Amino acid sequence: MNSMPIGLQTLLLLTASNVFMTFAWYGQLKNLADKPWYAAAMVSWGIALFEYLLQVPANRIGYAGGFSLAQLKITQEVLTLAVFVPSSMFFMNQPFKADYLWAGLCLVGAVYFIFRA
Repeated sequence: MNSMPIGLQTLLLLTASNVFMTFAWYGQLKNLADKPWYAAAMVSWGIALFEYLLQVPANRIGYAGGFSLAQLKITQEVLTLAVFVPSSMFFMNQPFKADYLWAGLCLVGAVYFIFRA
């Protein structure tokens, strides 16, 4: 991964971490609905460990590579929505809502303001 640009490394690691976190937070609603909450919490914590093993290096690489703290956070939020919407539709069988589009447009504005010079 060292030959990849810093920004791409950061984006790929944050995207992968978001996949794990989305399943840690919401996958238990589908797959562990019949289990006690503490069993779901333990499984979710186990999944979240993998999220942190990707998210922490992503933030360290990005920060060392010139991303500001605010840029890292906004990038994380954009990727969260980009991962959440398809996973909620395809994994959790939720319908697409126009509000997802509006939320995405708001995040485009956030990206503009955080990344402008």
